Amino acid sequence: MKVTKKDLETVALLSRLSIPAEKEEQYTQQLSAILDYIDNLSTVNTDEIQPIAHVLPISNVFRDDVVKESLDRDLALSNAPLKDEGYFKVPKILEG
Repeated sequence: MKVTKKDLETVALLSRLSIPAEKEEQYTQQLSAILDYIDNLSTVNTDEIQPIAHVLPISNVFRDDVVKESLDRDLALSNAPLKDEGYFKVPKILEG
């Protein structure tokens, strides 16, 4: 794939890169070579290959969602340094 100077400038702008004028030709050739190499992948026969999302087998590692009794409020608040009317009290950090 032939990359033009305009293509390089567009990529540089989108990626917030500053490319020195003396390097533009070199980077244009390098980017073109990279894209040509990647284009070679389209010649690989993948008819027998199953599409995958991950290279390693992954299974759900979460536990079953089981309803159970929650922690008692007084017990949860027993070690709280500050509490107010059954809730944890924390210092105000945002001004509204």
